[in-house]
Amino acid sequence: MTARVRRRTILAFLGPAVTALAAVGILPLGYAVWKSLHDFNLTRIARQKFVGLDNYVAVLGDPVFWAAVGRTAMLFVIAVPIQIALGLMIALVLHRPGLGFWKTLTRLSLVLPMATTYAVVGLLAQVMLNQKYGVVNQMLGWIGIDPINFIGDPTNAFIAVVLWDIWQWTPFVALVLLAGLSTVPPEIEEAARLETKSGWTILRHVQLPFLVPSLVAVLILRTADTLKLFDMPFTMTRGGPGSATEFIAVLIERVGNRQFDIGMAAAQSIIMLAITIVLARLYIRLFYREVR
Repeated sequence: MTARVRRRTILAFLGPAVTALAAVGILPLGYAVWKSLHDFNLTRIARQKFVGLDNYVAVLGDPVFWAAVGRTAMLFVIAVPIQIALGLMIALVLHRPGLGFWKTLTRLSLVLPMATTYAVVGLLAQVMLNQKYGVVNQMLGWIGIDPINFIGDPTNAFIAVVLWDIWQWTPFVALVLLAGLSTVPPEIEEAARLETKSGWTILRHVQLPFLVPSLVAVLILRTADTLKLFDMPFTMTRGGPGSATEFIAVLIERVGNRQFDIGMAAAQSIIMLAITIVLARLYIRLFYREVR
């Protein structure tokens, strides 16, 4: 095969993938960057003008934006460590020999929350947490607890979003960590179990080094998911009551789709993309130093 034929073959295989990537990723990103540099409001579309970095300066100086970032960060700080802790416990249980049919059934059941879309999860939560007719308040009534206003109270609404996020994504974390545990050489693990009965010692010195790539992947993916979390809190609370569950993606939707300020919403989106990239790089540098 000549060099020219080889190049053509490579282009023939890579061409469709590169074209699709450009169509669904690079071009929309470029368009968003371009619009973020304009005063572009749909209520006065004929008057859009180039303003440079003015939108970015306005976003960085906007207390509403930083309040939404703070709520998003709080959701991440509370939910993700709990997801990792619960997911690790589930993964360790499923990794041990035995259980047979129950292990297979548990693995299959873990897929169900992930297969449920964010919007459906939000609607399910809205129905289950209804103060008058929700099944959660009915169950609380059985043990003598008065109905709780989960959706209408700011603190309760935020807690409900956190709990629902934990329910939906703990199985994902468990499956990723279970895959990481499967990379531990069986002979090393068996030798460690002969040396000590301490599960913590085995986890710390034998299993954890093999789990580092999985933990980095979980942190990166859950960070990106949290920063773009929109469907579930929007369908559940519409970002309320007040702004209690107006996370950054919900704020961007409000600015872009309800205030029609596309330039400002684009600038907010680009800033959050930059934050995601910086955090992903930070995770890799801190937890997975072999990656360069």
